[in-house]
This record gives sequence, C-alpha cells and structure tokens, in this order.
Amino acid sequence: MSEVAPRRPRGSRWEPLTVGIDIGGTKVLGAVIDSTGTIVAVDRRPTEGHDVRKVEDTIVDLVTGFARQYDIAAVGIGAAGFVDATRTVVMFSPHLDWRREPLRARIAERVRLPVVVDNDANAAALAECRFGAGRGHRFVLCVTLGTGIGGALVLDNRVYRGANGMAGEFGHMQVVPDGHWCECGNRGCWEQYASGNALVRDARELVRSSSPMAHRLRALVDGDAEALEGPQITQAARDGDPLSVELLGDVGRWLGVGLAGMAAAFDPGCIIIGGGLSDAGDLLIGPTKRAFSRSLTGRGHRDEPVIARAELGPNAGFIGAADMARSAARRSRRGRVRRTRISRTRRRLFERPGATGAG
Repeated sequence: MSEVAPRRPRGSRWEPLTVGIDIGGTKVLGAVIDSTGTIVAVDRRPTEGHDVRKVEDTIVDLVTGFARQYDIAAVGIGAAGFVDATRTVVMFSPHLDWRREPLRARIAERVRLPVVVDNDANAAALAECRFGAGRGHRFVLCVTLGTGIGGALVLDNRVYRGANGMAGEFGHMQVVPDGHWCECGNRGCWEQYASGNALVRDARELVRSSSPMAHRLRALVDGDAEALEGPQITQAARDGDPLSVELLGDVGRWLGVGLAGMAAAFDPGCIIIGGGLSDAGDLLIGPTKRAFSRSLTGRGHRDEPVIARAELGPNAGFIGAADMARSAARRSRRGRVRRTRISRTRRRLFERPGATGAG
C-alpha cells in the first residue's frame, strides 16, 4: 500500500474518509479518498480470474487493510457490470462471473461499514464531473476505454441510471451485424471495435499472420503474439511505428463514429474520454475528433460538444466510488445522531419524577 497524504487528525471537523474500490476485468484498485477527491492511500491487486468469491475476498482485504490505518466511514464499489436500480446487486458482468450477485450485502456483512455499489463507469464519470475534465458542464457524456467500453451520462451532477439502473452500457450497442463475438453474448458490439481489447486483438492477429507491417511489434515480443499488450502498442506508436499508429487510428475512428451517434441521441455539452487506452493521447483522440466531426448529425449547423481526455486517469473509478460512499456515510451518521437524540429524549422523560409511576 502506498501512502499519498498524511492521516487526517482526530478531532477535526467531520469530513469522512471513505474507501473507493474499482473492479476491472484484470485488476482491483482501492484507495482512501477525502472530501476534496484527494487520494490519501492507494493499493492495487490483480483480479483473481472470474471467481466471484475471490474478488470479494480481495475487496475485503483492501478495506480491512485501509481500516487498520484510517478512520473509514464507508465503502464505495465501482463494479464492471450491470448494477440494479437500488445499487445493491450486480445483475450481470460480461467480464466476471457475477449473475444477480448481492455484492453490497456480502461486503457490508464482512467489513461492517456502509457500502454503496454502482457501475464502474458511473463512478468514474461522477469523479470527472466533480473533480476533473467535466467541471463547469451540466450535460456530460463519458466513455471509459479499457478491457471494453464503459459509459455514463451525468445530467446536472447526477448520474442518469435509467429505469433498471443499467443505462450507459454504450459499449454493447451493436454496430456491426454478425461482427466479432462479444463477452456479453452478442456479436458486433461497439467495444469490439473501439476498446483496448480491440486494439490488442487486431495487433496480435497481424503479428501471428507474419505481416511485414508488424515487424516492430513482432520484435517487441520475440514473435510471441500472446505477449503483446496495449501499452506496448501505444509506446510503439509514440516511437513512430506506422502500424501501431494505424491501429490506434482505426480504434479512434470507430470511437468517433459511435460518439457521433451518442451526441445525436443526447446532445451533451462535453464528451470525456477516459480509461487506459486514453493514455495514447492525440494518437487516439485526434482520429476520434475527426471521425466525430464527419459523422455528427447536423454538422456545420450546430455547436459541437467539447471532446476532452479525462483528467483523473485510472484513479477516476475509485475516486467516484468513494465520493458516492461519502453520501452514504453522511446518511449513516445522521441516522446515528437522530437515534441518539431520540434515546436521550426518552431517558430524560423517564428520569422525570413520577414518569415511571403506575398512577
């Protein structure tokens, strides 16, 4: 665990420290966050395959580790999957084996703290709107490019969740009928063409095919296509490898076309692009903006939204989850204060002379 800021002294005005957990397809990030969105401490663990109980154990281990050093008031969890409207149950995750998993209850029972669960992209979007690239904008569309595509709409600083809590799963819109299979069970989903997985899949195929265009990427992994990962492709593009630049450009074009469709539907004032793939910077964002402008409905006759790279990077998910947990902590505290006041009032009533007499 790496410590980033000193422990808040006891006795100061009550501004709860909360833990944010961001669960992705390959890693679990956890952090202690204060009310300004500042990271107090952070830790990272690998996602243990698709085993639900091992993921829960990882969350509990992170929380208990933080609780040994800090006064933790609540826990927020950003989960890679569909979370129900009550924000208690992970209904389905395409990358983990969650099926109607009562995650909030299971974690709360073990850590003995208030727990909030939400979709990881919702958590990241809220963080960007409050503390990052979306500040000052009322209508914000966020996409998070990682293993897949996460998405969220934030309207007047409130995450739009839909009737069943599952809004924002833009990555699973079908864009190519009979296209690549997706982990969700459908074919041709947007994230199969505009995500980190899509970038790596196409690059590995070219390495395996012995394409002369892939000689630099092949040299990076000594010919082992399965060893090739997204950051290597991004770095190769920065170093001038034409194929890597082209691959990122392809992802950017798919992203821009999809975002233009989103803009036609929701008319956001700001579009934020985050997630690990956004580390490619203008190598990705440049082609995205160009494709977006070419595809936007009413182009030339409307104001285009600002398209910005997320400012909080991989920290956005756990910062947003912790911020959601802070509201739960305050509600829990208000409830305890209210119960204490009622209890004291009752004691005073019974302590009055004759209050307990039987008449």
